[in-house]
Amino acid sequence: MTQLLEVKGLSKSFTIHHLNKNMQAIEDIHFSLREGEFIGIVGKSGSGKSTILKSIYRTYLPEKGAILYSSEKFGKIDLAQLSERDVLYLRKHEIGYVSQFLNVMPRTTARELVEQSVIEMGKSPEEAREAAIAALAHFELDAELWDSYPNTFSGGQKLRLNIACAIVKKPRLLLLDEPTASLDDASKLKVREMLERLKADGTTLIGIFHDLEFMDGLCDNVYNLQKEAVVSGGFV
Repeated sequence: MTQLLEVKGLSKSFTIHHLNKNMQAIEDIHFSLREGEFIGIVGKSGSGKSTILKSIYRTYLPEKGAILYSSEKFGKIDLAQLSERDVLYLRKHEIGYVSQFLNVMPRTTARELVEQSVIEMGKSPEEAREAAIAALAHFELDAELWDSYPNTFSGGQKLRLNIACAIVKKPRLLLLDEPTASLDDASKLKVREMLERLKADGTTLIGIFHDLEFMDGLCDNVYNLQKEAVVSGGFV
C-alpha cells in the first residue's frame, strides 16, 4: 500500500499570556501510515493527542516539523506549509474531522447539514439531496429525525450525524478526536461498526479514544505518546 501520511518532528507550543508562560504541547512527533490503515493515538490526559490531530487538520499551525500528505489533487505536500486556501480545499474534498461535539447553526435540520456538506464540494442541490438520504440511511439515523434539529438529539445520534457529514464527502483521510467520549456501550458499538465499514471502503483513519478496549482490534497500529513510538497492533 502507498504511504498516505508521514509526520516528521512535529512540535507545537502555546503561550499563556496572562502567566507569561510558554507551554510545550507536543515535541518531535514521528509516525506514518499507509492508505487504508487505521492508527490510534494513546497517552495520558494533556499529553497532546488532540494537538496532533488539529495540527494535521491545520486548526493549529505547527511550529516545527513536517506533515507530508499524498493529496489526490496536489500530489505530495507538506500540510504544515500549505496555504490557507489549499487547506480549505482539502477539508472540503479530502480530509475529514469528527469530534465528540456537534456545532451547528440554529434551525438547521440533520438533512440540511449533510446536504450542505455535499454542496460545499460543488455538487447540485439534487445530488446533495440524494447523497444526504444515502448517508443518513447508511449510518442508521432514524428517518423521523432527518428533518429535526440536532440540538434535540442524543449523544449517539449527534455522533452518527457528525460522521455522516464527514463521510458524505468520501474523505481519503479521516481524523477522529475522542468521538465516543461519554457514549453508552450500544452507541459505541454503532460507531465501531461505522468505522469498520469506512476502513473496508479504503478510508485512512487516525483516532483518539479513551476506551482502549474499543480501539483493540480496530486499529492496525497504535502511537503511544509516552513511549514516543508506534506499538504495532497493541496497547502495551
